[in-house]
Amino acid sequence: MSYALFVGKDLTSDGVAYLAGYGDEPSSHWLEMVPWMTHEPGAVIEVGVTADADLPGVRSTVPQVAQTHRHLCVNYSQYLGVPSPLTNGGLNEYGVAVRDVWSPSHRRLIEMTPAEQSGPHYSDLARLVLERARSAREGVALIGDLIAQYGESSYGGNSHLVADAEEAWVVIEFAGGAGLWAAERLGSKSIRVSRPGYIGAIPADFMDRDDFAGPPHLVEFAVERGWYSTGDGPFDVNAVYGDGRGRWPGVAWIEQELAARAAGGRGLSLEDVMWAVRTERLTGDTAGYGQVVPLLPSDEPAELRVLWHAAIGPVAAPFVPFTLGVTRIEPELAQHRYLTKGESRALVGNHTEGLDIPSQIPQRVEATRSAVAVHKRLLYLLAEHHELFLPEVIPVWEALERRSATSLDLVRDSARLLLAAQRPDLAEELLTRYSRVESEQALDLAEAMVESMEARSRVLFGVRETPEWRGPEILW
Repeated sequence: MSYALFVGKDLTSDGVAYLAGYGDEPSSHWLEMVPWMTHEPGAVIEVGVTADADLPGVRSTVPQVAQTHRHLCVNYSQYLGVPSPLTNGGLNEYGVAVRDVWSPSHRRLIEMTPAEQSGPHYSDLARLVLERARSAREGVALIGDLIAQYGESSYGGNSHLVADAEEAWVVIEFAGGAGLWAAERLGSKSIRVSRPGYIGAIPADFMDRDDFAGPPHLVEFAVERGWYSTGDGPFDVNAVYGDGRGRWPGVAWIEQELAARAAGGRGLSLEDVMWAVRTERLTGDTAGYGQVVPLLPSDEPAELRVLWHAAIGPVAAPFVPFTLGVTRIEPELAQHRYLTKGESRALVGNHTEGLDIPSQIPQRVEATRSAVAVHKRLLYLLAEHHELFLPEVIPVWEALERRSATSLDLVRDSARLLLAAQRPDLAEELLTRYSRVESEQALDLAEAMVESMEARSRVLFGVRETPEWRGPEILW
């Protein structure tokens, strides 16, 4: 399902646009730095879904490009019939960020989806944007071109929010196998939340407009089937091809909250954006991780672009800054066996054939603490008795993030000097060490909270053994 939000630069206190959100999958999540890479002529990549998907399909290939961009992303290990690893998006070296969010298509489109659909699926498209796009607009064009040439493997409808420093685009990909998609531009004064992704009415002449995009047959397809008449007024994409619900209640609430804060005169801050991802009214056990990306100007050195990452939903984890200059991610934030698909029937290392299967996790990595497991334990403790524990935890995360934001500015200034002195190796080592120290500090603090909360919870409340969830009320 997932959650994404965009805030235009004219509405922020620092003049920087933001893309943020979280992934909504229960399987294992891990942060990954993907380096700049070159590829041999004729190389291809495998895309699409299998016969095990909710809407089955066949795997196919698309040509690989000669060079792919460096990027930071969060991967996860499982969705029905979609080979792992999967991604909801991230940030690349050109300052293009993308988030993937479910967007249910109309039942009639789902029912007409071919049984052997092929082409990139939702995660393929997000990854390809990170690997290839140099602007948000270029990312939208890439999605449209890929769908037109190779089709799209749908699980029932999807969307992407693609953004750079100047603009963002909501892109809706519809089920049905007919190459239907629509995109709406968001500018410097926009606030948009996707859960699910939505686009409302678009003008009939959208092909001649600079703020909308889609295939030439977007409206004609509906007219031919009697789903829309040109005399019905503007073409409401959500009503004709989507679920017809427009903004869901949670979306309406958080968009209004952000607009009210922006109207206060000071503009939305980094802290406001983090709050919008963290608020317990929207973020609970479903959130696999949190992410906030300040969309820095195009002239910013690639190494200094920043992605703030929370190991799980940021109710129970702080946002930690990672720059694109990091050369490695600490093993605590790498993939572990905890919640990884298939690991319950695997053993670490190579074993006798036929008796078991080897784990895909390196033994030494598995021997480290799993940040996801630690923070999940904290989530379950604080949610169980959130009236007592939530007011303790959130101020700590917020204070830690304020301190990180201050130190990040100093570290980025130092790295900038090293880059100017033609020492990118030293700049990258500085940035890598900084993120390691920040992430270790966050994990140590979480473990200390867990131990304190566990001890007090046992004395005050005992251990509840019934399986139902107890936590703050969530709007979606």
